[in-house]
Amino acid sequence: MDELEKILEGNNIKPTAMRLLVLQLMLSKNIAISLTDLENYFEKSDRTTLYRTLKTFVKKEIAHKIDDGTGVTKYALCKENCHCLIDSDLHLHFHCTHCNETICMTHYTIPPINLPEGYVAEFINFVVHGICDKCSESVKKKSKDSI
Repeated sequence: MDELEKILEGNNIKPTAMRLLVLQLMLSKNIAISLTDLENYFEKSDRTTLYRTLKTFVKKEIAHKIDDGTGVTKYALCKENCHCLIDSDLHLHFHCTHCNETICMTHYTIPPINLPEGYVAEFINFVVHGICDKCSESVKKKSKDSI
């Protein structure tokens, strides 16, 4: 059995052709992607099918939604054994203002947030905006070339 099929079936997701293609793309890109990104990549695919694929991935906890402040919801694959729980799976997201990519930084965890009694957190999002490592190198190079 193919590794992609194993990932989907291991999360109780039927491995349809589109789900396999979306999973493969998300694994290869290693950045958060939007529904529009998927539409542009899979030009002949139906928007509803792509949306349902992303929704299934989120529901089955192999992907999570990211609000990076751009007004467009992005999706990223979860790390292994992630359950997108507020008290154990929170990590930093980085949005590059130069290339417009959003990256999960799972090795930078967000410490627990203790709310006052009676308050219940349902969603926490921590996004740092700046210039990513790839873009900062090109910005440095342009600065040197202009001197």
